[in-house]
Amino acid sequence: MGIAKVDSIIDKYRAEPGSLTSILQDIQAEHNYLSKPALIKVSERVGLPLSQAYSLATFYKAFSLEPRGRHLISVCLGTACHVRGGVRIKEKIERDLKVHAGQTTKDKMFTLQTVNCLGCCALGPIVVIDGQYHGQATQPKVGSILKKYKKVHEGERGEAG
Repeated sequence: MGIAKVDSIIDKYRAEPGSLTSILQDIQAEHNYLSKPALIKVSERVGLPLSQAYSLATFYKAFSLEPRGRHLISVCLGTACHVRGGVRIKEKIERDLKVHAGQTTKDKMFTLQTVNCLGCCALGPIVVIDGQYHGQATQPKVGSILKKYKKVHEGERGEAG
């Protein structure tokens, strides 16, 4: 992400220190993570110490200081999802993508993370991909969902599917 784009996001919020969270959310939405140069630019423009921007960026799990994949996968491992097979779902995704929770695939297509609760326990186990909830997840269902994302990605790159 260019600094000009970071500047335009900051300008949208009139460089108000009280808008720090919103500014960081918009930068992350644009680039999938918060780079060091972006955090430095934000702290300079809004007039807050870099440590404050960094503290906010590391406090919320929604923010990442490392590049994330194009698609963010969250697997709930809260109690209800856990007892309904959430761990097996996570392990299936790890096998299919060849990553562990907290990692990004080599092609930067997927980032896999676990969460403690998504607030929809009756539908567990839950997998969320790019904000889309997939309830009552099973290993075959998750495999099919991942294949669809991979197929779309291959089509965008002009590869044979």
